[in-house]
Amino acid sequence: MDHYDSQQTNDYMQPEDDWDRDLLLDPAWEKQQRKTFTAWCNSHLRKAGTQIENIEEDFRDGLKLMLLLEVISGERLAKPERGKMRVHKISNVNKALDFIASKGVKLVSIGAEEIVDGNAKMTLGMIWTIILRFAIQDISVEETSAKEGLLLWCQRKTAPYKNVNIQNFHISWKDGLGFCALIHRHRPELIDYGKLRKDDPLTNLNTAFDVAERYLDIPKMLDAEDIIGTLRPDEKAIMTYVSCYYHAFSGAQKAETAANRICKVLAVNQENEQLMEDYEKLASDLLEWIRRTIPWLENRAPENTMQAMQQKLEDFRDYRRLHKPPKVQEKCQLEINFNTLQTKLRLSNRPAFMPSEGKMVSDINNAWSGLEQAEKGYEEWLLNDIRRLERLEHLAGKFRQKASIHESWTDGKEAMLQQKDYETATLSEIKALLKKHEAFESDLAAHQDRVEQIAAIAQELNELDYYDSPSVNARCQKICDQWDNLGALTQKRREALERTEKLLETIDQLYLEYAKRAAPFNNWMEGAMEDLQDTFIVHTIEEIQGLTTAHEQFKATLPDADKERQAILGIHNEVSKIVQTYHVNMAGTNPYTTINPQEINSKWDHVRQLVPRRDQALMEEHARQQHNERLRKQFGAQANVIGPWIQTKMEEIGRISIEMHGTLEDQLNHLRQYEKSIVNYKPKIDQLEGDHQQIQEALIFDNKHTNYTMEHIRVGWEQLLTTIARTINEVENQILTRDAKGISQEQMNEFRASFNHFDRKKTGMMDSEDFRTCLISIGYNMGEAEFARIMSIVDPNRIGVVTFQAFIDFMSRETADTDTADQVMASFKILAGDKNYITVDELRRELPPDQAEYCIARMAPYTGPDSVPGALDYMSFSTALYGESDL
Repeated sequence: MDHYDSQQTNDYMQPEDDWDRDLLLDPAWEKQQRKTFTAWCNSHLRKAGTQIENIEEDFRDGLKLMLLLEVISGERLAKPERGKMRVHKISNVNKALDFIASKGVKLVSIGAEEIVDGNAKMTLGMIWTIILRFAIQDISVEETSAKEGLLLWCQRKTAPYKNVNIQNFHISWKDGLGFCALIHRHRPELIDYGKLRKDDPLTNLNTAFDVAERYLDIPKMLDAEDIIGTLRPDEKAIMTYVSCYYHAFSGAQKAETAANRICKVLAVNQENEQLMEDYEKLASDLLEWIRRTIPWLENRAPENTMQAMQQKLEDFRDYRRLHKPPKVQEKCQLEINFNTLQTKLRLSNRPAFMPSEGKMVSDINNAWSGLEQAEKGYEEWLLNDIRRLERLEHLAGKFRQKASIHESWTDGKEAMLQQKDYETATLSEIKALLKKHEAFESDLAAHQDRVEQIAAIAQELNELDYYDSPSVNARCQKICDQWDNLGALTQKRREALERTEKLLETIDQLYLEYAKRAAPFNNWMEGAMEDLQDTFIVHTIEEIQGLTTAHEQFKATLPDADKERQAILGIHNEVSKIVQTYHVNMAGTNPYTTINPQEINSKWDHVRQLVPRRDQALMEEHARQQHNERLRKQFGAQANVIGPWIQTKMEEIGRISIEMHGTLEDQLNHLRQYEKSIVNYKPKIDQLEGDHQQIQEALIFDNKHTNYTMEHIRVGWEQLLTTIARTINEVENQILTRDAKGISQEQMNEFRASFNHFDRKKTGMMDSEDFRTCLISIGYNMGEAEFARIMSIVDPNRIGVVTFQAFIDFMSRETADTDTADQVMASFKILAGDKNYITVDELRRELPPDQAEYCIARMAPYTGPDSVPGALDYMSFSTALYGESDL
């Protein structure tokens, strides 16, 4: 840069005059010192939250002076005096001066009185002494200290700058470039040094002071005008201000050094942590690779094909050549990194690195040993299995080759052997075919050895566990089956040729044709005769109509059958004609059939005779079935009327028995009229019985015209008669009960209404639960024992239901029982007397027999007092007779 100059220029320097420091302060210097020292003090006092305005006045009581010393020294002074008297102020100032003296500073001619009296010279001198001790004395640069050290520091820092030559702490700073150079040297971004001019000291000084105050936290201790307007600026003021630069930049440098040291430590830690992470990741990846590789190496499952095994061998070689070497290098590098990391940690006084569980170097070595153990012998196994597959592939190829040759030879042979060419051949052609067939048989025998070789190879492939054995076996089996079939077809063709050779003449062909046609025709005639003479059993008109239709269809085939008969006879006549014409010497009859023309004609005549007989039988059966159908309809029409009539009468009788219209005598008269009408209906039942008798005689077993059978009608009729008789009897019994018990018609109606109401199923009977509900509704409140007693009365057969007759019997009996109980209760009060209880013996002795037994029956479910067994007190006796609801 143009503001740096490596050459020392001294032509502008002026010699320093020797000033007498003991002379009185120059007023200009005093002003500079006052401003500078005040600003310096405030730069420290503001840390304690205070400041001074007048340096000689604000320190007179010694309080802020002691505070200043505490701030700049970082130590606690003696407790100050808080009084306002002069003695208190002197004491505080002496404490401050004693503290300064304790730091090795000699205070010449400075006493507490002068400070308390506001002596400006003494106060400024004291502050200067403090500045020297705490701001300048500790400065040390290249074995120089204090003022000389500060000066040397300024010279070193500003040496590279043009127009800057620091030789003292007064006139060397007047142009302001020295301040700007110090700032630029440490903070070049704050000042554009190239734009500064030596002939503009005011701008230079203000720039330096403003920048220092704004960015470096150095208060503005000097005025640019005072420095420029003074021939020689005050050395103490300049030195004080420059020391602030030293401490500011020196502190920043120390902070930078400390930061660099911390960064270096952090960098080392980060590097170590990165090494740890790299180790963990590398170890994890290596262990994962080993974990995935070992099962692959331990897998000794053989492959089925040579290509697959060769691919396995190639994969293994790739593993040895490509995949494993990098992992070996990774393992080695992992150990190197681990050792390097441990060394760095030991040198850094850090704890040794402990990898995650299972990732120690020893763990990796163990895993690696497992990998090498799995790898051992894998290649040898691969080579042995490849040799085995080579043998299998060789045998399989040999099998395929021989099988292909054999299949090529046999192609078309089966079709050739199955040809029927001999059937149309002449005698000479038959002989040629026989010679050709003999040559084929010789060739077939020559190929027997190849078939045996194919079977042997297939057997060896099975024994060696060849992967494609199923297809080999299937192909071998196909070849063997084909070979057996060729042998069978060869033998069959030889037999056919030899047979055909004998059937050379036309007569043989005619005999064969005759036999082929005569046999099925004969079977047809025998079947027809069997069908025409077969008996039939039918039960409906539809069945006989079906038989008639089938017979008519059979008769329609007779003309065609007669034509076939004539054709068969024509073949026989043709044979006879040939024999007569060519004088053929026939030995025996037709060799292909035993059926002769006489037999065919005889059977045909028999069929013609059986057809009209079948017609007559079908007509008779059709008439019989029509008669049976009329009987069915007649019976069905009557049964469909009688059955519903019986059901209706049953329902009407049931309604009469539960309805309450009129008196019981009216109901009885109504029921007897119903009985009379039912008896008058009996002739219709008898007529239906007659129709049923005819149906049975005709052996008719079903009737689609009605769902009623005679058995249903009989059972319904008997139930109807029984029901009307029983109902009449029940009404008569009700009349007897009413008259005997003195029950009024209204009570009977009430009993009937209650019974009908609780007969929820409307069957004329109540089940036990409905009966219990009915009793409760009319005022009964009984326990289980009492209800069981009542049920034994109304349902003695224990069928679980209560009829209306049983109900009214019970109700009438209960009414009578209540009267008896009232009489007995009156007797009980007389017999019991003062003791308030009565025994069984007393009842039998004192009461009439009927009342005594009644009471004893009532007493059975209850017990008396403990002191008198078998006795009842009044309360228990009353409960036994009336129930709990009457208490």
